[in-house]
Amino acid sequence: MADTFYHALVLNLHQPPGNLEHLWEHNEWEAREILFAMDRIPRSLWDYQDIGRIHLALSGTLLEVLSNPDFQNRVYGAVDCGSLLWYLQNNRVIDILGTGYYHPVLPLIPPADWEAHLDRWQRMARHLFFRGNFQGFWPPEMGFCMEMIPLLRRLDYRFVLVDCEHVRPVTPMSWQELRYRPHIARFGGEEIVVIVRDRELSNAQESGMELEWFVREVQERTKECDFAPLVTTCTDGGNGGWFRNVTPGSNFWDAFYKPLLNSARAGQHAIRPAFIKDYLDRFGADGEVTVGPGAWNTGWHDGRDFLQWKGSQAQQDALTRVDEISQAVQAALRNAAYIGSRSPELLDLLEDAHWRVLRAETSCNFFWGDAWVMRCHADLDQACECLERANACFV
Repeated sequence: MADTFYHALVLNLHQPPGNLEHLWEHNEWEAREILFAMDRIPRSLWDYQDIGRIHLALSGTLLEVLSNPDFQNRVYGAVDCGSLLWYLQNNRVIDILGTGYYHPVLPLIPPADWEAHLDRWQRMARHLFFRGNFQGFWPPEMGFCMEMIPLLRRLDYRFVLVDCEHVRPVTPMSWQELRYRPHIARFGGEEIVVIVRDRELSNAQESGMELEWFVREVQERTKECDFAPLVTTCTDGGNGGWFRNVTPGSNFWDAFYKPLLNSARAGQHAIRPAFIKDYLDRFGADGEVTVGPGAWNTGWHDGRDFLQWKGSQAQQDALTRVDEISQAVQAALRNAAYIGSRSPELLDLLEDAHWRVLRAETSCNFFWGDAWVMRCHADLDQACECLERANACFV
């Protein structure tokens, strides 16, 4: 058994476009719960600068609303969003992970749109967090496929998080090695470090767990490890009663994480919170794996085949339309570049069409099935209108 067990805590924070604003107008208490859950994160770590270590992935649409001066003024009596963004810059206890701006399930959208999502997020995050480099990448919904690796490397990502259910060894290794060590995945002449999410422990993290149970479970799962294991748990950080609970002592931070930090500081167990990048600096990656296409598990599906997002005919029809209109926008952009157009009207129309397609690809439009899929079509309709006007400029 290893002497020390390293724990990487990863939390995903996302709100679809317009959702927080809508909730503030029509269901203010739920909006407050979400804002309180986010504001609680840096506040819970104030007294743990020496040992607290967490990873956060914040979608571009969430960063957009939190940094919007009008929204900041409207919710100031509940949460100071400007201060929240400032506190999230504390890179001693918080490592910000890269992600996609509009939170798309990347393997389900046209690859031609991948870079726009990632580049748009990086530009906003560099501005808000004053960081030039983000080492880790969080695929929205943990939706990953091997074809993403060359782009991730080109954007200087060192590692990517994937769910354990989709990881298969290329190099012979034990179950414990497969799950609790970083690995190398290769595609298209490029390679990236793969960090494996423990699905069962993550499920417990999302629903609520006792510290004593977690310590025993980690020890049991890693007892055959002859290496320093990296136990990675990944969940949403702003959804569910465990994270939104406003009763003191009854949420994730008060009931679990701060007691974990207190007991780790006191040397009462061998679990040590860790940044993934620091673990890699010390121990590196071991062995090669391949990762099958898939996402994390939801309340209804296990993440295989992306059924949560494409299981119905309405979802499939919307994804087909996304692909068709994305191709039309990409063709128009290439045409404008080919003719060297400098028409402000044309370029503005094409940019408008492009970002509306990107926004249509928001995972929530598909996650909630027929109830939300029309939001995708609404953005695509507007993209088509912009394209029609842009095409007239080519004549």
